[in-house]
Amino acid sequence: MAEWLIEEGIGEVRALLVEGEQVRAARVMWPGETATGTRTTGKLTAKLKGTRRGVALLGNGTEALVDHLPPHITEGQSLDLVITRAPIAERGRLKRAQARVAPKNEDPSDAPSPASGWPEGRVVRRFPAGLWDEVWHAASSGSIAFHGGEILVSVTPAMTVIDIDGIGAPREVALAAVPAIAQALAWFDLGGNIGIDFPTLQTKEDRRAVDAALGGALADWPHEATAMNGFGFVQLVARLAGPSLLHRFATARLGMAARMALRRAELAADDGAGRVLELRVHPALKAKLKDAWLDELARRTGRALRITTDPALAIEAAHAQLVPA
Repeated sequence: MAEWLIEEGIGEVRALLVEGEQVRAARVMWPGETATGTRTTGKLTAKLKGTRRGVALLGNGTEALVDHLPPHITEGQSLDLVITRAPIAERGRLKRAQARVAPKNEDPSDAPSPASGWPEGRVVRRFPAGLWDEVWHAASSGSIAFHGGEILVSVTPAMTVIDIDGIGAPREVALAAVPAIAQALAWFDLGGNIGIDFPTLQTKEDRRAVDAALGGALADWPHEATAMNGFGFVQLVARLAGPSLLHRFATARLGMAARMALRRAELAADDGAGRVLELRVHPALKAKLKDAWLDELARRTGRALRITTDPALAIEAAHAQLVPA
């Protein structure tokens, strides 16, 4: 039976839906983020003419786009808000959070929690070996292999795009890619507008076969989908609650790699003898290792730390080991 496992890392909380020895889905949350479901207050700084939408300045200094404003609300008024979509960093900009006005008669116990959308699960000290690494590397590369090919997943400001690359007859390649597509959607925590570029299929029968296979694979994933057009394109629309793993890699790759380096250091401290924990990283990564994170790493491992740099290392290839003092 599938179970959510929660690992409270340094600088991030990770969640894996595990069934047997397989990962079914993954989530990441960074402490301090304005998560979906957070109750907050904000000052309405602008009402958009001709709509019931406006912009509110939140207490943390960020802005949120507020939907379904009551008609009597005026600019400058303070509002009780509930975040309905977390802010999402994109290349060159930050997509504002979205919010709604919290009803005055809403029972706080019925309102979304600060971790609304975050799975309830069992907190574990460590995930089963290799599972997080598998998801992390797939998200880092934005690719998942299938028999005869691979899918490549990219985020853009307009939508997430899934491209299929494979060898063989177009129908067989398209059908073989469907399980990998379903895996990517769950592993990378994708939502919003998603476009899938299948190989061009000449007959309606082939297109319907792929539509049916995709519908079956995504039966438990709430979404809407278009039928495949003559060029092999399918569009999916699903609820977007916050940044996916791919958004984080696209806009904060160093931050993702820094957190992974700290995780590797924790694992190394568990697996050997030595008084000093040496963490070797690319020079650009060292600047991302916050003092508070390093203090927490020392506290958790009970060992002195030594941070060394190696420009020959890839950003994602931090290495940790225990060494004599």
